[in-house]
Amino acid sequence: MKAAVLGSPIAHSLSPVLHRAGYAALGLTDWTYTAIECAESGLAALLASCDDDWAGLSLTMPLKRAVLPLLDTIEPLAADVGGVNTVVFDHGQRRGYNTDVPGMVSALAEAGVAAPKSAIILGAGATACSALAALRAVGLSTVTVAVRDPARAASLLPVAARLDVRVDLQTLTEAGDTAPDLLISTVPAGAADFLAGQLGAGHPAPATVFDVVYAPWPTRLAQAAQQSGATVVGGLDLLLHQAAGQFELMTGVRPAPVDAMRSAGQAELARRSAPV
Repeated sequence: MKAAVLGSPIAHSLSPVLHRAGYAALGLTDWTYTAIECAESGLAALLASCDDDWAGLSLTMPLKRAVLPLLDTIEPLAADVGGVNTVVFDHGQRRGYNTDVPGMVSALAEAGVAAPKSAIILGAGATACSALAALRAVGLSTVTVAVRDPARAASLLPVAARLDVRVDLQTLTEAGDTAPDLLISTVPAGAADFLAGQLGAGHPAPATVFDVVYAPWPTRLAQAAQQSGATVVGGLDLLLHQAAGQFELMTGVRPAPVDAMRSAGQAELARRSAPV
């Protein structure tokens, strides 16, 4: 059977390493997983080209929202979040799922974070929408979202309404003024460096910092948070647990071999960061 991750750019993706490690651990020798460069304009044709040999697809940016009108069914969670990161081919049907949300919940639980009393999300993109749903799942009904410009939250606010989560908007520069139980950074590498500087200057630190970046790692934010005594959850933790959910959906195997997948991911990141 075939599976792949789609996105643009995609060459950096760690997903093939994780899924292939899962296949190897369970002896699924007839399964393959590749990375395919695919922009929004090519998504419909690529989906149409997937025959009965295909089990499913992982989707990254910019495809999580673009795929929605191309699916036959969408699970309620993915519909609420407005983003699909997993397509499963099932008897000619294209079924859409979101494993980012349960992946976040699992990553937080693994770090001992089960019921935060307050949270701030940095950013308002697709990953921030998944973070909103994850925070709802752990019991929060009000979440602060920090963005450069309130207009950037235009696509997030309808998601919050569907999830019945109240959003308090603030600017990114205000995010370091308080110390929530949990801070989730969904912004690209480097975009949260200003907050790392504030933590380094003695500003109050969140109890837990979840930075969804996995390379380069650690980010300046993760380093500053750790030095401030905060619990740190990284992008590899999210990528691992969302990949485990995808693995289970595509193969029908439960549970996924998470330890083997984690070891492979860690080894690959170490290889990439080693001096040439």
